[in-house]
Formats: sequence, C-alpha cells, structure tokens
Amino acid sequence: MYSSSFTWNDMQFLLQGAWTTLTLTAWAMLIGTLLGILCGLVRALLPRASLPLAWVLDVFRSVPLLIQFVLLNAFKTIIELDWSAFTVACVVLGTYATAYCAEIVRGGVLAVPQSTRRAARSLGMSHTQDLLHIVLPMATRVAFPGWINLTLAVMKDTSLVLWIGIVELLRASQTIVTRLQEPLFVLGIAGLIYFVMSLVIARLGAQLEKRWQEND
Repeated sequence: MYSSSFTWNDMQFLLQGAWTTLTLTAWAMLIGTLLGILCGLVRALLPRASLPLAWVLDVFRSVPLLIQFVLLNAFKTIIELDWSAFTVACVVLGTYATAYCAEIVRGGVLAVPQSTRRAARSLGMSHTQDLLHIVLPMATRVAFPGWINLTLAVMKDTSLVLWIGIVELLRASQTIVTRLQEPLFVLGIAGLIYFVMSLVIARLGAQLEKRWQEND
C-alpha cells in the first residue's frame, strides 16, 4: 500500500504558492489589460502611425519570457533600482500580457463591421460616441475569449518567476519534492491545483459570455 510523508503543512505551503501565483496573475492582467486596451486602440485606429509601437510589442511577444525576467532583473541591479523580485515579475508579466492583449483588442476592434460604424455616424454620433457606445462594446465580446485564454497562459507562465527567487506554486512543489523525494505525488497535487484554478477562471468566463448571449 502506498504511503507518503506529505503532510497538511506541505499542503498549506503549496496553497501559499498558489496564492502567490494568483496574485501575480491578477497584477499582470491588470497592467496588461489597461495598457493593452490603449495600445490595441492605437494600433487599430492609427495603423500606420503606430508601426513603431507594433515593433516594440513584437519584441516582447518574440523574446522568451525567461530571458525577459533575467534581463530586467540584471538591469535593475546594474542601475541600482530598488525593485523587489515581485515587482520585477509583475512588470515583466504585465508587459508580456500587454503585447498580446493589444493584438486581442486590435482584432476585436477590426472585427466591428464598417457598415455598423457608418450607421452610427449617420445617426449623428460623434467619433468618440461611436467608439464608446458601438465599437468598444462589440469589440469586447469578440475579444473576451482571447482575453480569458491569455489569462490562463499568464497564470501558467508565472512558474518562470522561480528563476528570480519567488516561491510560487511550482517553486513550492519543487521545494517539497527535494525534501520528500516524492516527485510524482507532489507534482500531481500541484498540477491538480493548477487545473482547479484554470477551471474556475474558464468557467467564470463562460458564464459571463452566456449572460451576454442571453441579453442579446
């Protein structure tokens, strides 16, 4: 019969790591969503003028996230910037989320038919009113599934912050594995916690989409 040295204290340690994972995800998505909406609107409404912005966003989408963590962590040490590892993680993950969220928003805005926008203008709406009352509500529904997928991706990518010394869920599980030497059991529990967190986020997103459809 299988027996394990895994204790309730170990489970609490994993849950603390899971809370750190969720906190990092929340901050990253807050930064990424706010900046992503701004950058996405600029990219959609001013495509030629925003080409330099597009190139910058491409850099953050193309360079592996681990390299971004290492570079920013080294850079803040070189310039003696008094940032904690948690702040570095939030900035890197937030910038990463911004790069992807901008394209999600741009795609949502461009998905709004031009005929709909012309109809709004023909009714006497200004450009700002058209943007606020027609484009953004329709674009939000188009972009929302992509935003949920991005949130799930960022949550899993928080595992990379272990390289800068933050104890999130994966780092916590590795610490326990080193002590107990039970990798399959401990990592199985960590994977289950990731699954539960992802499932909750996905289900909340699905419920919100369902409400939107019911209100149509």
